[in-house]
Order: sequence, then C-alpha cells, then structure tokens
Amino acid sequence: MRQIILDTETTGIDPRDGHRLIEIGAVEMVNRRLTGNHYHQYINPERAIEAEAVGIHGITDERVAQEPVFALIADAFWEFIYGAELIIHNAPFDVGFIDHELTMLNKARGTNPLGPVAEHCRVLDTLKMARDKHPGQRNSLDALCKRYEIDNGHRVLHGALLDAEILAEVYLAMTGGQTLLSLDGLNQDANGQASTTGTAGIRRVSSERQPLAVVMPSDDEMAAHRAKLDAVRQSAGQCHWDTFATAEQREQAVE
Repeated sequence: MRQIILDTETTGIDPRDGHRLIEIGAVEMVNRRLTGNHYHQYINPERAIEAEAVGIHGITDERVAQEPVFALIADAFWEFIYGAELIIHNAPFDVGFIDHELTMLNKARGTNPLGPVAEHCRVLDTLKMARDKHPGQRNSLDALCKRYEIDNGHRVLHGALLDAEILAEVYLAMTGGQTLLSLDGLNQDANGQASTTGTAGIRRVSSERQPLAVVMPSDDEMAAHRAKLDAVRQSAGQCHWDTFATAEQREQAVE
C-alpha cells in the first residue's frame, strides 16, 4: 500500500475567509516503511499571512514572497499524492485547504480539473483515530508524541515536512509500533531525482547489521506468563495466545 503522510501550513484558519496554503510537506511510505521519497514546497499565497499563524509556524510574508504560486506547483503535487492513502492529522482542515486551492485553479484553467482529494485518494484522519483510541485525552501531535514516547524535541515551530515525518512515527505507533525503516539509502525530491542529502527524521538501518539474538523465556518467566494468562481466562473466559512451551517441553519436542 502506498501511503502519503501529509501536513500543510496556511495563512489562517478558514479558506472561506480567503486564506491560502503556504507550505506543503509529505513523505511516502510503502508497506509501513518510508521510501525516502518526499514532497516539500513553500507557496506564495498572494495575500498577507495573519500574525497568529506566523506565531504558530514562523513563516512570514517575506519568506514566501519569491516562492511559486499554487498554480505552478499544483500538477507536481497532484502527481505525488494521486491514488495514495493520505494520512493527515485533522484531515478536514488540510484537505479543505487543498480542495479550495484546486477549485480556484480549475476555475482559472477551465480545463484539466484536479481534485477533489477524496475522490482520488483515501483519507485517514489520525486525529479522529486518536480520539477513538484515547477518548477524553489530549490528542494533539505533541500530546501523542509524549504518549508514545516519540522524540520531537527538535520541533520548536511547526513545519509541514517536519510534522509529516513526526506524524509518520505517531501513526505507526498507534497502529502497531513498527519502526520507521527506509527501503533504500537515497532520498528523492518531488520530481523523483535521487539525493544523498537525507531528510531529517528518516532513519536508515544498515543491511550489514548483525541479526538480532533470539532469547527464549526461562521456566520462571513462563510460570509468570501462565499465571497472567490464567487471570485473563478468569476475567474474559478465554485466551487465544497461550502457545509457549516450557524448556522441558521444548527439549522433548526436539528429541
């Protein structure tokens, strides 16, 4: 499965008030492993950025004044996300801004329509997932990092690409804890060009590393394990994962 973990920064809260995208960051994951392929783009919003928004992401009018407008980057961005499952924290916010930009672009072009996002991509909202999993608790990205012991100490202001990388770790932790691994030693830019510069937050593991040692439980550990399973049976009435054997049973099986 090809998944795109995506985040955006904007000039304000609501596109219906004329607010626009100013940054898009996204990382690609296939079979729960980062590929190193990512998309990152600052955008000239053709309007002022609200002071409250600058306080959140630190992006000023001067920073994006010379960046391309959305119309110039739309096709490359759409090609990057098309057909993937998009993983977004508070997806209605980001998708709403993307669809707003695509709608304005389609009206200006009159042809070659792009979007809406939900008609061409699956969308998974990790905020909704977190609220279902942890009802009544704080479920911001920072709160989830703390809950799942994910280091985001290098994150002072928000940034779309940095937040996308952090969200990838949070998503994997919420859905099984698989460690982020790259499929290769190279990154690629949005046009598919290989790069060895590396993307902050993407971890790579050498293919030459030693295999992990397998440590079997002792009989004392097995006894404690079985006592716990007995407690599960008493409370739930059944237990489906009691499959370990004692050391003596393992020796008899070998004989």
